[in-house]
Amino acid sequence: MWNNLIRAFALVSCLITATPALAQLTPGKDYRVLQPAQPIDNPKRIEVIEFFWYGCPHCADLQPAIRAWLKTKPADIEFRSVPAVFRESWIPHTRLFYTLEAMGQREKLHEEVFKAIHEQKMELEDLARMQAWVAKRGVDPKQFAEVYNSFGVQSRVQRSIQMSKSYGLSGTPTLVVNGRYLTSPAMTQSHERTFAVIDQLAAQIRSGNAPSK
Repeated sequence: MWNNLIRAFALVSCLITATPALAQLTPGKDYRVLQPAQPIDNPKRIEVIEFFWYGCPHCADLQPAIRAWLKTKPADIEFRSVPAVFRESWIPHTRLFYTLEAMGQREKLHEEVFKAIHEQKMELEDLARMQAWVAKRGVDPKQFAEVYNSFGVQSRVQRSIQMSKSYGLSGTPTLVVNGRYLTSPAMTQSHERTFAVIDQLAAQIRSGNAPSK
């Protein structure tokens, strides 16, 4: 019996040893350091920003992984999504996101927008099409148009344009940890490793050992 217990303990120990956390992050491969670092809203929290575009298929593919990670992330991590704007043609989707957010419909319809564009092949490129789409989902199309054209939404669009430049974005999806560390599935080569990198960067920030390069 004791021999069996010893063998079982040894097997468990081997399994634990064989599946460690990321041993060491590689600058330039797992992440890059933003210069200069960008300001964060709450210094008492660890901020993670997802920069995305509704028209980006890779952003659509990332949504289930984000959803799963949000269920298990540490409580001190504050996550938010920001639409990236690289060209003028992206602005309607940016307005769509901020309009849904302002109307309290973001949680309900954010992933539905991705599905409409990438699975149902719908063209949500102008206000009229967006109004027709949200109306079928219980949103007042007239109110939607008013918010879509509001000063508040326009201000947030301008903020997205400015952030896309100041964060030095070159593609989507991109995730930025605490205004300083940029990573993406394109860099890490997988969704799983991307969030492992984020978790390890957060742990290093938390312990005061954040990488300087």
